[in-house]
Amino acid sequence: MTDGIILIDKPSGMTSFGVVARVRRVLSKASGKKIKVGHTGTLDPFATGLMILVIGNECKNAQHYSKLDKTYQATICLGKISSTGDSEGDIRNISESVPSIDEINTVLERFKGEIEQKPPIFSAIKINGQRAYHLARQGQMIDMPIRTVNIYYLDLIKYEYPYLIIRTKVSSGTYIRTLASDIGNVLNTGAYCTQLRRLAIADWKVEQAKTLADMSIDS
Repeated sequence: MTDGIILIDKPSGMTSFGVVARVRRVLSKASGKKIKVGHTGTLDPFATGLMILVIGNECKNAQHYSKLDKTYQATICLGKISSTGDSEGDIRNISESVPSIDEINTVLERFKGEIEQKPPIFSAIKINGQRAYHLARQGQMIDMPIRTVNIYYLDLIKYEYPYLIIRTKVSSGTYIRTLASDIGNVLNTGAYCTQLRRLAIADWKVEQAKTLADMSIDS
């Protein structure tokens, strides 16, 4: 393929830019010429799931794909917080309170619909031309801009303290790490995201995606 899109099921532990580089390498080798490859929205290194990669001339349409709604399944740990909002940060215990399932459901209801959200400082958002995570790693104080996002649905799949598993469909630009943290704040327990999987982008499903092993580029 030299033009179009490829659906990739990103593995945990790899950056989105790493996925792009590997796919670019295998496509360029197969075609005998350098192939342009881009992504349409990053997934955090700890996360897995669907990425849409744009190839060749389709790269000019990357912004169209990046604005599409997305569906995720996430595991959230209550009673602790993380400096990054996920399992890769510094974890700190802050509460031993055990919310009831009724309390969980009541709080989840509060996050359905249009909400305001402040993205995490450890994110790929650009602040004055630099990625926020670069500034955060340098210890700089960052005032992340609040944005309005839409949570179309937010379903509780399982709750067994301290873990709750949710499935949610959200508008572009929504950070599930922030959603997890905000849920913990409202519950007065703290929370962070331990697992995150992107299940769908618009009507594209992760089940349709290739793995890196499928493309013979897994290491």
